[in-house]
Amino acid sequence: MLGPLSVTAGGRRITVGGARQRTILATLLLAPGRIVSVDVMVEAVWLGEPPATARTQVAICIAALRKTFKAEGFGDDLISTAHPGYQLNTAGHRVDLLEFADLVSGAERSAAEGRTAEAAESYERALKLWRGPVLSGVTGRLVEDEAERLEELRLVTHDEAIALQLALGNHQELIGQLVPLVREHPLRERTRHSLMLAQYRAGRRAEAMETFREGRRLLIDELGIEPGPALQELHDAILQDDPALTLAVPTAPETGVQPVQQPEPREFRVTPSDLPPNIPAFTGRAAELEALDALLGDRSENQPPAIGFVTGVAGVGKTGLAVYWAHRVASQFPDGRLFVDLCGHDEVNEPTATADVLSRFLRSLGVPSEQIPGDLADRVSLYRSMLADRRLLVVLDNVRSIAQITPLLPSNGQCCVVVTGREPMEQLMLRYGAIRVQLSVLSPPEAIELLARIVHPERIAADPEHSAQLSELCDRLPLALRIAAARLASKSHWTVRHLVARLADERRRLDELSQGESQVRAGFALSYRYLPADAAEIYRRLALLPVPDFTVWVGAALLDCDVFESERLLEHLVDVQLLEAVGTDATGQLRYRFQNLLRLFARERAREEESAEELDRARDRAFSAWLTIAEQAHQREVGGDYSIIHGSTPRFPVDPVLLDELIASPLDWYEAERLSLIAVVEQAARLGLDELAWDLTGSSLVLFDIRNYLEDWQLCCERALAATRAAGNLRGAAFMLTELGGARMRAVRLAEAGDYLRSALELFEQVGEEHGRALTLRHIALTDRFRGDLEVSGERLREAAEIFRRVGDASSEAHALGYLAQNALDLDDAAEAVRLGLESVRVARGTGETRCAAQSLYRLARGYVIQGELSRAEEAFLEVERIVKVKGDLMGAAYALLGLGQSRAGLGRLGEAEADLLASLDIVRRIDSPLTEGRVQLALGQLQRDRSRTAEARGHFEQASELFARVDSPPSRLQAEAALAELDALADGSDVLAI
Repeated sequence: MLGPLSVTAGGRRITVGGARQRTILATLLLAPGRIVSVDVMVEAVWLGEPPATARTQVAICIAALRKTFKAEGFGDDLISTAHPGYQLNTAGHRVDLLEFADLVSGAERSAAEGRTAEAAESYERALKLWRGPVLSGVTGRLVEDEAERLEELRLVTHDEAIALQLALGNHQELIGQLVPLVREHPLRERTRHSLMLAQYRAGRRAEAMETFREGRRLLIDELGIEPGPALQELHDAILQDDPALTLAVPTAPETGVQPVQQPEPREFRVTPSDLPPNIPAFTGRAAELEALDALLGDRSENQPPAIGFVTGVAGVGKTGLAVYWAHRVASQFPDGRLFVDLCGHDEVNEPTATADVLSRFLRSLGVPSEQIPGDLADRVSLYRSMLADRRLLVVLDNVRSIAQITPLLPSNGQCCVVVTGREPMEQLMLRYGAIRVQLSVLSPPEAIELLARIVHPERIAADPEHSAQLSELCDRLPLALRIAAARLASKSHWTVRHLVARLADERRRLDELSQGESQVRAGFALSYRYLPADAAEIYRRLALLPVPDFTVWVGAALLDCDVFESERLLEHLVDVQLLEAVGTDATGQLRYRFQNLLRLFARERAREEESAEELDRARDRAFSAWLTIAEQAHQREVGGDYSIIHGSTPRFPVDPVLLDELIASPLDWYEAERLSLIAVVEQAARLGLDELAWDLTGSSLVLFDIRNYLEDWQLCCERALAATRAAGNLRGAAFMLTELGGARMRAVRLAEAGDYLRSALELFEQVGEEHGRALTLRHIALTDRFRGDLEVSGERLREAAEIFRRVGDASSEAHALGYLAQNALDLDDAAEAVRLGLESVRVARGTGETRCAAQSLYRLARGYVIQGELSRAEEAFLEVERIVKVKGDLMGAAYALLGLGQSRAGLGRLGEAEADLLASLDIVRRIDSPLTEGRVQLALGQLQRDRSRTAEARGHFEQASELFARVDSPPSRLQAEAALAELDALADGSDVLAI
């Protein structure tokens, strides 16, 4: 491990398979003899974005490792399964890291007992085990962080070894080692201290002084600080040729010249209670408190301390939870409770130095100030010694990095530590088995409860609607809720509604929630301040977009970078709690989102830090990327660039491999992006990007049509139409009028549809757009058919079909032929319907568009029904049903079941027929299609009439008649009324016979 990862057996090197196996083996080696959970392994391998099969793949890697080791003669128990993961059993096997630790421990014991030469030899043997950077070649944040820690341990060990060599008088030999070491680590004062002392003892006094001056310049230039006391004192001692330098070994830099005699822990027995006051009006968090309660189980002294890591966005209540829980369980820690704010994210103070925290803790534990060691390592040793036989709770609040707290962790397993912070700090889980408690915002009831605990409950209960709005405007974030509630409590003349009105303006909201000492904006700013420049840039630009969530390709478009770079930056924003990961969509892409207040803060930073031109370019790239993918998804779904015309907006290039991955199932991509597409259309229209607005709407219509999203369809068309009209864009306006007509026609609002379509036709003729004109003619022909004018409908359809054939729009041609087949059905011309149906199916199948083929097959099947070819009809309807189910086309499914019911009724399978029709009825009621429901009710009435269930048949016929009247479909209504009249005639005949 102390170098590139390698495994040997009997002198032979064993090859460990791919990167995942090596990473998993490394996680086991870093926790020898301890259980490593599967979750930790998943995090180590996939860095926070595991596939659904991650746990299975970990098991596969473990099995492969066991197989490899078994083939080399190792037993089955080398890697054992132990809930919740696996354990590497190192007994009887050599691990260089463990050997290093044993040698260092032996050296420390020898040095403490005065056996300096023996200690120096042990240190030398330990350092010779290193072959290079720890686990080089094994990737992953967890492994890399641990490698960094071990490298620091190596340097500390080197310093200890050098101190012993100096004590043995080997200063001449040490200079050659120390010069390159100081050059490599110029800010390590202890190493520079040793070099100065070695140079002085070797008679090279001038070089020693130059070594000091060089170090002082670096410390001032790099860190803005003077050298520490030990270096200063050694410098002064050299200037004075202090005889003590040749008689005794000076203390390490942090200790000062005079060593401190450490007191025995038993001399002090104070019970500290450093917790701040408990949290007033603490609300909710039952699950999180229960998770922290798991830290209270019985533990032995030789176990690591129980650690809880509370993390979440600024203002979510991390400190509040930690303090509240600490007070709740204080009685279970009879030896004391320590608390410190480490200022990891503080607006005024720099992060608290670990040495200062240890000094404070030691004084709380009863150590007199004059007996607190100056050396950091000595302070850590004394602190841990004093906690060795105690059951004590340590709360480390507002932590920035694991390096801040590692020296503050007790070595006694009966102690408990609660850490709060915004950074991920995976090492807490990997090395210490910490329990991670991820705080999210409060639930709606909890948010209302918190308001009512601060404001008088009657004021909140009196206006539940605006109280709920207030909690949402605060993102249900505890800090924001407390600020809002405090403002209401201090202003008794304000109503909840009044404060809601003040917060509703997005430009003022952060100002309203950032007054006094508690400021929401300030909390966000602290997280933002430490972002790398590229992460801050993508954070600002994401806030420009009005979308509810997004994935990595959106970030890539905003920065004009590749998706891997975008993913790295988005994951960093998740790590520091500025974004949320909300799960994987149907295309396999991980989606992210802002909390609203964080989005407002990011917009503020964007306006402050970037020019309007830069922001516009970034936003336009993202918008045109949506257009690029939507256009390709449309083509993939319908088999080509059919049934649509396009605008002139430039397309943003999307990597072809990524594009294939995104639109492998076009409807899945559309569904994942539906709300975003609508939001982009609305914002583009508001900004005057008329070409983008209408083109993106057109490219999204296939989703609105198939999934029957009529409101979305109409909304996008209306917004884009307003933008095109404002810009004088006749072509775009004509296409949006056409699609508005299509949406109104789908809702069977024929009069409105006709007005839109006639206006569209005039504009297309004015600009000479033949393709658009044909699309409009096809829609108008359908309105003619609904009104019963089949002759005019047929003329328009034949004209449209000819244009479609001429411009190469095969899908629209197939649709036009299918509608002609429907007209033939309405005229009871079964032979013509079948002929046109077969032609429509042929053209549709040539496009590869299955949905168009399904519609053509449906009309062909209707022709078979009229011809009495019921088995062929059933077969065609079944194929239609298979196609529309795959597409999630509810309207298509309703019609397929209607056709199946009617054909099976004709075949005498009345039970199956009734089941099909009732299933169709259930679907149409869910999608709210009165015309289709009327047709299903009519078919059910006919079925019940044939089964001599007259009363049930009458009920269905009457419902059908009402539905047809509601949607103004005279031909269909005549059918229902005729069926009722026929039923009445049958009833009258029965009466005559009875008489």
